[in-house]
Amino acid sequence: MPKPKPTDPSEYLPLPPLAFHILLCLGEGERHGYALKREIVKRTEGRLNPGAGSLYGTIQKLLEQGLIEESGERPDPHLDDERRRYFRMSELGLEVAQAEAARMRALVELSETRFGLGEPA
Repeated sequence: MPKPKPTDPSEYLPLPPLAFHILLCLGEGERHGYALKREIVKRTEGRLNPGAGSLYGTIQKLLEQGLIEESGERPDPHLDDERRRYFRMSELGLEVAQAEAARMRALVELSETRFGLGEPA
């Protein structure tokens, strides 16, 4: 019998960077895998450029965790490749992304305090 998925978003933290970037992209709407890759590369100015194995492995893990789900909706067939799988963020995925952003914010605030990186006087 499979282990039940956690329902507390904090149990998924910290998220791996690629997983968080995928959730960030899906926060803007549904995307297929290659569109996710392009957006991540653009957003990170090429610093994060996942290969197919990393990207689709992370997508599969997010699907298994219930943080994203496959979408049954398709764009106009003339504008799309029928082989593409589209993904969207689940409600749990949104909660986990929000918890990760809050965790990162707290870490940045601590770093600013510890290392004097606050606003210039």
